[in-house]
Amino acid sequence: MVELLGPAEIRGLAAELDVRPTKKLGQNFVHDPNTVRRIVELAGVTADDVVLEVGPGLGSLTLGLLATGARVVAVEIDPKLAARLPETVAERGPEAAERLTVVGADALRVANDDLPGAPTALVANLPYNVAVPVVLHLLAEVPSLRSGLVMVQTEVADRMAAGPGSRIYGVPSVKLAWYGPARKVAAVPRSVFWPVPNVDSALVAFERGDAPASEDRDSLFSLVDAAFSQRRKTLRAALAGWAGSAERAGELLAAAGIDPKTRGEQLDVRDFARIAASAQVGR
Repeated sequence: MVELLGPAEIRGLAAELDVRPTKKLGQNFVHDPNTVRRIVELAGVTADDVVLEVGPGLGSLTLGLLATGARVVAVEIDPKLAARLPETVAERGPEAAERLTVVGADALRVANDDLPGAPTALVANLPYNVAVPVVLHLLAEVPSLRSGLVMVQTEVADRMAAGPGSRIYGVPSVKLAWYGPARKVAAVPRSVFWPVPNVDSALVAFERGDAPASEDRDSLFSLVDAAFSQRRKTLRAALAGWAGSAERAGELLAAAGIDPKTRGEQLDVRDFARIAASAQVGR
């Protein structure tokens, strides 16, 4: 049996380690066991999974994930927290200790070769200031990842799951959609965190699907960056720098079956893939 952490245990561990949660590292620790159980349930983690957890902190979610019988690869940038996590697991779930691997690294720079066991699912309470870059980096770097459930700031969750035509649809929406569908699945109250954050939180689930026709992800992502760099402009104007000229941008858009007067927020990821493909053909 694995014992989850409650508010008293979280504060006790923080005091023991002299840890003062910082905004710089986006440290807000979940101290509510019921919230941990809910996250694990929504993630659909089973004993067959190898879960990649980013920023395990004091171990609240780590323990919940290990309670399913899954293996957990926890990536922690803070050396003090990384060193304490195996001890916490050994104390509160001795039989689960051998299923935990802690990797002391920055999740924005961690490589697939640094992660044992070919992780199948990403489940994490992500630092809000780097949530989207972390998710995109790990999806690109770890091909074995098939699904994920991440806790992020509500506004970020909305952008990640937004569809074409939405006011908040933008670069994160399209880039995440390149890997597969994403959806906002639940809100998380501020009261379950210590310290209490000054923003609302939500859970976003995503699955890896089949990539659009364009296999050149970097080219497509450069196109997406250009398309949303000037949201008020038509794609013909916004893509002038990317294509070499507004005239050339218009030609590529027409070749892809896209009205040059369209704006980026009206296109889905497959529309962008067609534009990128037309540029490749034209070279």
